[in-house]
Order: sequence, then C-alpha cells, then structure tokens
Amino acid sequence: MYKIKIKADFSAAHNLKDYHGKCEHLHGHNWVVEARFLFETLGKDGMAIDFKEAKRIVSEAIEKLDHAYLNEIDELKDINPTSENIAKFIYDSVKKNNKNLKSISVWENADSCATYSEE
Repeated sequence: MYKIKIKADFSAAHNLKDYHGKCEHLHGHNWVVEARFLFETLGKDGMAIDFKEAKRIVSEAIEKLDHAYLNEIDELKDINPTSENIAKFIYDSVKKNNKNLKSISVWENADSCATYSEE
C-alpha cells in the first residue's frame, strides 16, 4: 500500500456558535490542511499520484475558504464552522476528484487538529 500526504494552507476567520469562551468571538486562524491518499498500485511513471496533482485538487477544495468568513460560506453557515466540520467539508470536496483520498486533517494551530475519514 502506498500512502501519499500533502499539505496546503489557508487563512480564514470564524466564530463558534453555542460556545461559551473566547472562540465565540470573531477570530482567525492560519489553517494547515493535510490530505492523505492511499493507493494499491503505482502508475506507469512509478508514482501513485503526482504531488503537484494532489496539491492542485486540495487547493481547489480550499480556495473558497481562503481569506473568508467561514460562517458565511454556504456549505458551512447552517452548521458550526469547527475544525471538525471544516475537515469534512474539505474531505467531501477532495473525494469528488480523487477516490483514493483516505483522510483530511485540519490544523488550526501547531498543537490542535481535527481529522475526518470514512473508516
């Protein structure tokens, strides 16, 4: 099994609903997104997927989030824009373009992340 991981990032603001603490107020993060892909075989070129292609797919998925107020994104405005829900949003977007996606992790800082997969 071949495991491929790429990273991308985006900056955005949000505030958490039904939360009592600092995060209920408008604030921002520089999120790091890790996408993990799983392949059983390699292509004729000896690659599971070109890193450039994997980064393109993930970049397209997060383009809508970059420098946005996440609470106003159509797909997120009816749910709480937590790291967990952001990870699922990105997962769903990437999975449409590559069935080999295994998981998406969203880091809101160096110490805290949420991961979504369909295991």
